[in-house]
Amino acid sequence: MGYTIKNLESVEDMAKRHGLSEQGEARFARGDLAAVQTGLSHQRLRAGKRQQFGHHHEQAEEVYVVLAGGGRVKLNDEIVEIGKLDAIRVSPETMRAFEAGDEGLEILVFGQHFGGDGEIVPDWWSD
Repeated sequence: MGYTIKNLESVEDMAKRHGLSEQGEARFARGDLAAVQTGLSHQRLRAGKRQQFGHHHEQAEEVYVVLAGGGRVKLNDEIVEIGKLDAIRVSPETMRAFEAGDEGLEILVFGQHFGGDGEIVPDWWSD
């Protein structure tokens, strides 16, 4: 079939699976969409919460689109305020993590998929 339609609410919440529900939700839809080259995730951070890890890639450039709410994103050593409909392109080598403001933060993430591409760094953004 030349297309796939999937409601993102029906994709498994990996935050829940990994005991991170207090922080928010993270649904990675590439497999559910049968996508071969494109990664897609839908993420929600609860008000005032920060992702518990930063990450970067070796090859994958990503684009983050703020659907609702706002907050901040840390890109390497820079912290930037973000809001609804902001689109943030991040180069592969740039370390990144998100923090929700008072209204929470809902984002869609797009990028080319490279299996095994990426490094997660726990507690990367600390005060």
